[in-house]
Amino acid sequence: MEGGYPNCLMMNRILLSVSGVLLLLVGTATLLQPHAFFATEGITLGNDPGLLSEIRAPGGLLIGCAIAILLGAFRQSMTQTPLILSAIVYGSFGLSRLLSMGLDGLPSSSLIAAAVVELAIGGLCVVFLLRLKPV
Repeated sequence: MEGGYPNCLMMNRILLSVSGVLLLLVGTATLLQPHAFFATEGITLGNDPGLLSEIRAPGGLLIGCAIAILLGAFRQSMTQTPLILSAIVYGSFGLSRLLSMGLDGLPSSSLIAAAVVELAIGGLCVVFLLRLKPV
């Protein structure tokens, strides 16, 4: 029983699976369909190659992170690093959105909901990391 908690391994797998799949979906949409993805928030990107490059590049990064996180969902020996990565990715997105809200004002309700989800997943990853047995 990992971390001294019942079903801890299963909970880690579920959290990492959800985390990885969400990042994979967002990353793929950002990389391959940025106009459509951002249009769901009423954001028009235009056709500036520099802007599109700056939008697509983080999509590729999210896909790479998603793959690493999903590996941790299926390989027990790789749980800690994907939890750390997930905590960093989701936590930094959520905290950055909070900073933006303070500096720029409130975005759409769906982006506020995204911040809540990001902070929740990032926070859960930190909690699950604290429950792991030291290696």
